[in-house]
Amino acid sequence: MIVVLLNVYLVILFCLVRFRIVPFNLFWKISPVVVLLLLLIGLFIPMNWGAPQGPALVVRNSVAIVPNVAGEVVEVPVQANTPLKAGDTLFRIDPVPYQAKLDALQAQLHLSQLRLSEKTRLQTSSAGRAYDVEQAQAEVAQLQAQVTGAKWDLDKTVVRAPAGGYVTNLALRAGARVANLPLSPVMAFIDTSETIIGVEIPQIDARYIEPGQPVEVTFKFEPGTVYSGKVESVLQAVATGQTQTSGAAVTSKAIQTLPFVVRVKLDDAEFAKRLPAGSTGDAAIFTDHVRAAHFIRKVLLRQIAITNYINPL
Repeated sequence: MIVVLLNVYLVILFCLVRFRIVPFNLFWKISPVVVLLLLLIGLFIPMNWGAPQGPALVVRNSVAIVPNVAGEVVEVPVQANTPLKAGDTLFRIDPVPYQAKLDALQAQLHLSQLRLSEKTRLQTSSAGRAYDVEQAQAEVAQLQAQVTGAKWDLDKTVVRAPAGGYVTNLALRAGARVANLPLSPVMAFIDTSETIIGVEIPQIDARYIEPGQPVEVTFKFEPGTVYSGKVESVLQAVATGQTQTSGAAVTSKAIQTLPFVVRVKLDDAEFAKRLPAGSTGDAAIFTDHVRAAHFIRKVLLRQIAITNYINPL
């Protein structure tokens, strides 16, 4: 862009000299250098923090599906990469052993309730002890709690979608045995209920970014188009600033200046829902500083949007 502006100035200067409006003296000969320095120092360098630009990435939350109960899978009704609603069935585990356990506990509970009723009548007629009634009440309460747990286990034999989204890389089949171990997920569920768009901004350019500032984004998924949005937040931590609990002393390591990540939200919510996870692009954030450079940044971003038709990277 600076080359375009400089060339425009040179054309204007040529016309002014050609028609003898200005003399072609030493001042006008070196004026292109002066203009170049003024553009660099007064406009293009400040534009980096007045209207910072960086690569954008669309990510979605991935939920590792781990069943709450173990057993043999009897049905997997879902298909990979097919939209699902929250609560749709992902797969079913054989409910027979859990139903049998529930039936046994309910039978024991029924018997304990009968015994409690009998001991209560005996205690009321002074033919029984209060201790026996209290013990029977405790047995009934314990069995009621076990029945509640057994019903929960039986209900969890049907594993459901935690949110709107889809299952990807589906390998689970009927007949497989699954376990309720955190380190043994059986499928990956991609949550599409929320679209997360992150923009990497160099630390030197992120000083004036605040929530609510306007954003423009162009994606390679939709070349030639620029979408508007707003800054949601600036993530307050990067990997180099993270410490973990350990029994070792501080270990020095090379310090890296990683870019900060700015989370943005598009105004077009429907388009945001259609964006596949992993979509990349470029985004420009327009702060309250160096407003004169905002127009130039808009032009540069639209140039990138057009080149996305032929640029695969």
